[in-house]
Amino acid sequence: MPDADLAASRWRGQRGRLEVWYSTLTDPSTGTGIWVHHELVVPSDDRAPYGHGWIAVFRPDRAPVLERFGPHPWATPASGFTAGAVEHVADRLSGTAGAVRWDLRTVSAGPPMFTFPSWAWHQELLPAAQVVPEPQARFNGTVRIGEDELVLDGAVGANARIYGHGNGLRWGWLHADLGDGEVCEVVTAISKRAGLRRLPALAQVQLRLNGEPDRPGDPLVAALGQRTRLHRDGWTVKGRLGGGRRLEIDVRLPEDQTLDVSYLDPDGRMLVCRNSERAQASIKLLRREGGSWVAERDWFLGSTAHAEAGGF
Repeated sequence: MPDADLAASRWRGQRGRLEVWYSTLTDPSTGTGIWVHHELVVPSDDRAPYGHGWIAVFRPDRAPVLERFGPHPWATPASGFTAGAVEHVADRLSGTAGAVRWDLRTVSAGPPMFTFPSWAWHQELLPAAQVVPEPQARFNGTVRIGEDELVLDGAVGANARIYGHGNGLRWGWLHADLGDGEVCEVVTAISKRAGLRRLPALAQVQLRLNGEPDRPGDPLVAALGQRTRLHRDGWTVKGRLGGGRRLEIDVRLPEDQTLDVSYLDPDGRMLVCRNSERAQASIKLLRREGGSWVAERDWFLGSTAHAEAGGF
């Protein structure tokens, strides 16, 4: 069951806000990737808040499918997200969008992952922040795509949240389940705010390894030592984790398994994010030894990384 505080809506009536509940998962039996995305959009002008979103299904042998739901008037649910027939409340995700219908439940393992410092989420001092209440979730249930039904039993993924003033100018995102309870999460972005948009992307990185605390201890401070290169078909992040370690991440979005999804920010700006739930990711952990960097561990996810590049 997700942390109720992290799952609850943070919106308190302010204009110009974006709040997101999203889930990504991979079915180990078929290799199918799924993305369920729920948004509360509060426009900067006097238009009414609304809930909307989409579900995307990435099957190995077919083109990805995207179906949208909403917009629906926002009714401020007691917990989680509700818009029309679509819900993400507690451990249940359900709804219908176009030809896709889903009914899923999640089982969580492990504590939340604060990709940004926890104070950034709780105090809302940054333009936006992300947190992963369930970074090691397992999904059970059904997803029906037209006449095809996919039965999920222990699908691997995560439930995550975003809250703030809107999206960045450009960004990259990764959720990588590394197996055996180990996870890597990255959000790297260029701010759209005047005075900040000329700065390089700031990478917030968290790596969870068995028997160790999440690293880096302060992702915002560590971001000063990370370097990002954003591209339409992927991105890289390289830099120090602290504690004599370095992380190198290379994410690729395969063209035939990537969707371009357009939507509006609270200020009315049109955005496009390029998402794949069958992305590739190479992750290398190095340690300092004898004045040079040597490999400590490395992972390659051939089609199970969840990733996107936005603003292109």
